[in-house]
Amino acid sequence: MKQIKMGCTTLDIPAMALGIMRMDKKSIPEAQVAIQAAYDSDINFIDSADIYGGGKSEEVFGQALKQMNLKREDLFIQSKTGIVPGKRYDFSKEHILKGVDGILDRMGIDYLDALVLHRPDALFDPEEVAEAFDQLQASGKVRFFGVSNFDSAQFELLQNSLSQRLMFNQLQFGLKHTGMIDFGMHMNMLDNPSIDRDGQFLDYARLHHVTVQTWSPFQYWMFEGAFINNDGFPKLNAELQKLADKYNVGKNAIAAAWILRHPANMQMLVGSMNPEHIKDSAKGSDIELTRQEWYDLYLAAGNYLA
Repeated sequence: MKQIKMGCTTLDIPAMALGIMRMDKKSIPEAQVAIQAAYDSDINFIDSADIYGGGKSEEVFGQALKQMNLKREDLFIQSKTGIVPGKRYDFSKEHILKGVDGILDRMGIDYLDALVLHRPDALFDPEEVAEAFDQLQASGKVRFFGVSNFDSAQFELLQNSLSQRLMFNQLQFGLKHTGMIDFGMHMNMLDNPSIDRDGQFLDYARLHHVTVQTWSPFQYWMFEGAFINNDGFPKLNAELQKLADKYNVGKNAIAAAWILRHPANMQMLVGSMNPEHIKDSAKGSDIELTRQEWYDLYLAAGNYLA
């Protein structure tokens, strides 16, 4: 498994993480199989959120981990808080502290390696967030911090008040969600791909050594479904298959390799609970696509060059 540097640190983390959003629908033995498949593929980084499955995903994960031959320190465990489903985003100190306590209790662990704020709260007070982060770090409950779906200005606004460096920003990116790179290649054009919807965060991340974590990498649009083996995307799947045959892997590995080929050194979140999909995706970290192969996939996904 390819290793990347975490944020501005010298710490190595795997280029892929296992996202457990769908773990609530699995039995304890099934969850153990998924976790073990990831671990055996050198994916020891776990990503969660307090709202996944209404909290059940973390409960299942915690129970599965307790019954496995893995130690807490064998894993880098990250979770998110800040969303009250259907009601509000909440970055208040009270909600952040309560959120972390709930996560630790459900997972049956003493600390999080990283806490990520889940989507921007329009009412967030950077100083209040800073107080929460300081308290969590001082108590030993959280080691590192990050955010999700922040643009560059929002990220800078929060960072300016923190005593810690933000390590991560979670953003959707993949072959059917390419906005972060489209606008750069369509600079000074008047077409739709020239619109910057992400606050130039990918360039910001490279300049400031922030690790971008890509969520739903195999989905098209947002939550419509997976593009792999989807009859709605014949050209893309044909190109994926051609390269899968060349590198002797599955399509998941090629779609993953496309993301990891970008020089920003992003970390890809694997959201599948299928052990075979997890193993195949992991193989993508060992593949370095040629420049032409990367662009061939980009074009096959329905994009065009100016």
